[in-house]
Amino acid sequence: MKRKRVEEIEKEKEGSEIRCAIEALSMVVKFKADDHSRSTAHIATKPFLCVCRNLLLHVLDKIGSSMTVLRQDIHQNIQILEKLHDSDPSVHSNMVEILKKEAIEGIAKKGSSCSKAFVWLTRSLDFSLALLQQLVEDFEKNMERAVEESYTITLKPWHGWISKAAYKVALKLVPDTRSLITILMAKDKNCDTLKKEMQALISLLEPALQEIHNLLEMYGLDRLKSI
Repeated sequence: MKRKRVEEIEKEKEGSEIRCAIEALSMVVKFKADDHSRSTAHIATKPFLCVCRNLLLHVLDKIGSSMTVLRQDIHQNIQILEKLHDSDPSVHSNMVEILKKEAIEGIAKKGSSCSKAFVWLTRSLDFSLALLQQLVEDFEKNMERAVEESYTITLKPWHGWISKAAYKVALKLVPDTRSLITILMAKDKNCDTLKKEMQALISLLEPALQEIHNLLEMYGLDRLKSI
């Protein structure tokens, strides 16, 4: 039943990506991740991937070909997790168990592991959250400045010089504020409705990401860097 609900969310076409992400977020974190409950913490894999698709991939698709570099990186990480999940949904429905298994096997920080994919998708959501928070505060804010500030506090600390160079080029191609708002807005809606949806999303995404970061820290994955 839960799996069916997630698939319904992913197939929803009339609502905005933000609204779809809100629905999926309600199913992501089921238990808090802390030192006393590591064994019972639950980060639902499929809803997490649904949030990533709606907030990251679908929005980048609407922006267009200028975002190809960012899209490829995010899509690859989604595919890594999706492939494992779909190989046996009943076994891989909880990201905590996936992280635990790779930690025991000693592969969490090696190659194209699911753990690394999870880390980078989480950081991309951190960037999205920071950007959404700035837009909610001021729909007229300069987009280039908002993107630069969001990138600086989320992704930049973990990027090596190659990744920084690639993102520097891509992020300068982000559309202006008004165009991005139009992209985010559902059909037949207005700015007031969009702002309310964004505020609702932020209220769910912020604590969910905090729980995920607690989990990453417990498994020693919070300091991973790229080239």
